[in-house]
Amino acid sequence: QVQLVESGGGLVQAGGSLRLSCAASGRIFRINAMGWYRQAPGKQRELVATITNGGVTDYADSVKGRFTISGDNAKNTAYLQMNSLKPEDTAVYYCNAEMRSTYFSPTYMKWGQGTQVTVSS
Repeated sequence: QVQLVESGGGLVQAGGSLRLSCAASGRIFRINAMGWYRQAPGKQRELVATITNGGVTDYADSVKGRFTISGDNAKNTAYLQMNSLKPEDTAVYYCNAEMRSTYFSPTYMKWGQGTQVTVSS
C-alpha cells in the first residue's frame, strides 16, 4: 500500500528555520497534489500550504512570506521550508497527498503520521 513518511520536525528557537520532508512510497499511479497541514493542541487541523504536480502553490495567510512549499515529482516528495518561525507555529505537522493508486482507481487522500514542530520563545 501507500505510505507517507514525514521527517524534519524538532525543537527550534523563535526566528529559526526547519525543513520538513514528506516522501510517498508504494503503489502510486499519480499524485495530483501534496500539502502540509498542522494541528496545535486544542485546535482544529488547518491548512499550511499545498502544491500541485504542476507546481501551483497555495499558502495560509499566517505563513505567507515565511514558509515555502516545493515538490519533486520524480521522487513523490514534498518539502516545507519554514523560516522566521514563531511560537504560534508550534504544532504537529501532517503531510497529505491527493493520489491514485492505478489508472482505474479513484482519487483519494492519504495522510502521514505527523511530525512535531516546537518553537520556543
